[in-house]
This record gives sequence, C-alpha cells and structure tokens, in this order.
Amino acid sequence: MLLDRLSHDLKKAHRGGFKLALMFIDLDRFKEVNDTLGHHMGDMLLVEASQRIVGCIRESDTVARLGGDEFTVILADLTDTCGIERIASDILAALTAPFTLLTERAFVSASIGITLYPDDAVHLEDLLKNADQAMYVSKANGRNCLSYFTRAMQDAALHRMHLLADLRLAMEQHQFELHYQPILDLSTLQIHKAEALLRWTHPVRGAVGPAEFIPLAEESGLIHALGNWVFAQAMAQAKTWREQIDPDFQISVNLSPVQLQSGAERLQWQHHLQSAQLGGAAVVLEITEGLLLEKSAHISAELLAYRDAGIQVAIDDFGTGYSALSYLKQMDIDFLKIDQSFVRNLDTDASNHALCEAIVVMAHKLGLKVIAEGVETIAQRDLLQAMGCDCAQGYLFSKALSAKEFETLLATTAQPVR
Repeated sequence: MLLDRLSHDLKKAHRGGFKLALMFIDLDRFKEVNDTLGHHMGDMLLVEASQRIVGCIRESDTVARLGGDEFTVILADLTDTCGIERIASDILAALTAPFTLLTERAFVSASIGITLYPDDAVHLEDLLKNADQAMYVSKANGRNCLSYFTRAMQDAALHRMHLLADLRLAMEQHQFELHYQPILDLSTLQIHKAEALLRWTHPVRGAVGPAEFIPLAEESGLIHALGNWVFAQAMAQAKTWREQIDPDFQISVNLSPVQLQSGAERLQWQHHLQSAQLGGAAVVLEITEGLLLEKSAHISAELLAYRDAGIQVAIDDFGTGYSALSYLKQMDIDFLKIDQSFVRNLDTDASNHALCEAIVVMAHKLGLKVIAEGVETIAQRDLLQAMGCDCAQGYLFSKALSAKEFETLLATTAQPVR
C-alpha cells in the first residue's frame, strides 16, 4: 500500500509542480516495552502511536506502518516546505506523552528522518533510502529529534558501506595487528603491565583509527569475531612474556558494551585462557564508565563471572562520564584509569590537579588502584607520584608498540624507565 500511495503522490506532484515530504519515524526504546510488558502491550502502544501520528497530519496525508516500530508519513501536494518541521515537531511531542496500556504506563520517543521531492531526489527508491538515512542520523544525535536528509548523509552512508566491506576483508586477510602500550608502576618506574590496542593498516587508506572502525564493528556484529581474535592474540603474547620476562605480567584488553552484554565472549575468552594455560590474573578487562549507569543485573552478573574467573576489571577514561560512585564497589572494580583530559593540564590547572588527587584518594579508600592515562611530561609524572597514583601510561614512557618493539623496550629497560 505504501509504495503504491507514494508512487501515486509522486506522479501527482510531478504533474502539478508540487513538493512532497517523506518521513521515516522510528520509536525509541520500544523494545524495552515489548521486553518488559509483553508483545500484547507493545501492539497496543503501536496502535495508539499510529493514532497520535494521524492526529498531527492533514486528511490528505498518509501514515503507514513499515513493520516493527517504524512508521512512514507522506505529506503530499505541498506548495512550500514551511509546515513540514511543525508537523514533525508535533509528532515528536505527541509520541513523548505517556502511553496508558491497561494498568501500565509506558514511555517512548521518536527519531524522525525527512527527505523532500524534488529537492533531494525524484525517484521513489532514492526517497525511501534518504528518509531512512536521515532517521538514523536522528538516532545517532541522541534520539527524540528530527533530521533532514543532506548530501553529506549520502556520502557518509557510502563511506560506511565501503568501510564495512573493507572491514570484513581485513578480517579475512589478517590486516589487523595488536600494539602494546606500557603501563608503569609509579613507585618503581618498571613495566609490569601493557594495554593491548588494535591497529588496522588498510592497503590503500593506510592507518584507520579505532574510533572509525570499532563503532562500525559493533553495529554490524563483527565486534564479536574481532574481539575474540584480539583476546586470543593478547593471551598468546601474555603467555610468552609471563614465561620469559615477568611471571606476573598483565595485559589489559578493552571490552565494549556490546561484547559485555552478549555474554558469549566470556566463555570464549575463558577457553583461550585455558588453552594458553593462563590464570585469569594474566588479563585486565577495561570497560567504559557508562556501564556503571546501566544498573543491569545481566551486566553485574557478567562482571562477577569474569571476577570469579580471576580476571580483574578496570574502568577506562574515568571522570569523563556520569558514573554513580556507589557502583564502583557494587561492580567489584580493581582499577580506575584517570582520563588523559585531566592529566594533560595537571601541572598548570589547579582544578585538574584537585580532581586527580580526589580520584586517587577515593579509589584508595575503596581498595582500588589508579592508572593515569596520557602522561606526557616529567612534571605530570612527578605530581602523580606525589599523589600516590599507582601506575601510569603515556608518551612520556612510550607510544603503543608492536610486540617485537615492546620486547626490545623491555630488554633495554631492565633498570627503571626514567
């Protein structure tokens, strides 16, 4: 029905010289309603959401459900575009109001993408694609908002598609490599730990930063295979270094929220530890501060299972998010990593100095150790030592190195790194 109606309205717009707006509307957090209240309640919410959308548009316009929690609105026979944003804003407001479902109340919001005929495209397929891209931009911008399609979105979508294809090929062709950044004990200035960092050298693009490809790996589901490879490689390296250099050497591995929530990684990673004949003490899992706010029984159980296996846990980039401090103890954390944004101006900014010192004192009171990230100057190192900070990493000591370069560094720093 939708495609027939859209085709009809496009032909009419072409003959009459009218404009047309196509909206894609996706309900935010609808899955939570289904999961907590059941599919029957979810269906009730969808019916009422459709009625609310209809109440915001003209009789000559069309509302259709695409499937799941997505709706489409066709605003036809437009002589100008002045009223489009008002209608979209009315829809956003209507959908944020509470839904009464029998004895329960539910809350959702909406992400809206808008494209225009003939401004953005003249073909039906292109308009559908444009509206969908704009809707995903709204989701990426925090949801409960509207976005108009732009050419930049199309360029970004093409770039994403090509990068995803390259990412799959990179996994097949082993284009990834692990580098290791030393983590020093500030009391002795010796290296007993390292953070494993994933590096991708594309045959044409050159180095592709993790900030560009990790989110794409998470969205596409490739993060699970990629993360499993990272852990296997890191544990093989940990086994070598624990046997040849330091029996207590630890490697930190980043665990994304997507990986932690799936639960599948933990079983695979425990298998890799067993295969390498390593105990859990060989690895530290680094998780984001935002996970502390999830208040999820599943996440707590997963972290506890890691801890039961002897694996330690660090909160990465601590201080940049909105964590509830009470969860630090509830989640059974071992390390806090002070974000480099606080360390960067440690010797020139009194507020940063006070914050770092407060984090160290608080962490020690809770029985946690502290690692400072992004240490670049001797002055920063000395101040962190004076605060009692336990460990540090950063360019003052070394950038992330290949395994061979890391072994060379260890061989040439039998004495403390100064």
